[in-house]
Amino acid sequence: MAMVKNILIVLLLFSGICFAQDKIVAVVNDEIITQKDLNDFVNFMRMQLSVELTGERLEQKIQSMKADLLDKLIEDRIILQEAKKNKVLVDENRVKAKIDEIKSRYGREAEFQAALAQQGLVQADLELRLREQLLMYSIIEAKVKSKIIIKPSEVTEFYQKNLEEFKTPEEREFESITTNDKDLAQKIYDDLKKGEDFLETAKKYSLEAKSFNAKQGGELREELESVIFKLNLGGISEPLKIGDTFYIFKLIKIIPFRQESLIEGQDKIQEFIFNKKMQEDLLLWLTELKKNAYIKISTD
Repeated sequence: MAMVKNILIVLLLFSGICFAQDKIVAVVNDEIITQKDLNDFVNFMRMQLSVELTGERLEQKIQSMKADLLDKLIEDRIILQEAKKNKVLVDENRVKAKIDEIKSRYGREAEFQAALAQQGLVQADLELRLREQLLMYSIIEAKVKSKIIIKPSEVTEFYQKNLEEFKTPEEREFESITTNDKDLAQKIYDDLKKGEDFLETAKKYSLEAKSFNAKQGGELREELESVIFKLNLGGISEPLKIGDTFYIFKLIKIIPFRQESLIEGQDKIQEFIFNKKMQEDLLLWLTELKKNAYIKISTD
């Protein structure tokens, strides 16, 4: 009897562990979402974000997303169900290509597998999630993206209402010489003020003259902008020290601001309108799917 009792205790403990992993956190139509599904989803997101973020920044991002991840997982299930209902298929070559792309970030196979294991995943988990993503992209393409139409009148109206967005600001072209020698910087400045050629002066002192373009308003360091944008055409700046380097500038060209035409701006306008419509139409489509779905979230 004692042996039987001990076996029962072990079985109960084991079932408790399984229950913690398999606890139902939501029901979406005829599918359940377990705690393990949610944990795997969090780990998948962590692995994807680890390409751009690491350490504390990565964990902060994950924590900020956690509250919304169950809702995202529910939405994904609804979209996947719609894809299956419409008999959408995925090209397995695309899944393989995605896996190969992710592997290439790690250099070696062992590093890739170690990264998976660190998140409690195996390659099959990653393949499944990528396959699901491609299914969702395909159904969204068919049901939303492919139906978006942008009329020429919409592009024209947007341009006319946002003319300020299509003004190219004034731009200036400069030449510069740099040196770490204060006395040499002053000598170069004196030569240039006498009318000597900028490029020839740089060569004379075995230095390189560089040219660059800049717009006023944050493109350059504040101490640079405050000096060189006061120059008149052909003007030479006194040696400007930044750190251990002395800079001498010459303003060689002023490119006045101009109004970009409708033809020049139409590609940007179409992209903006398309993205706006895409967000709006996707939200409407998803809202309709959710309205017609049975969704139950566990409150335990």
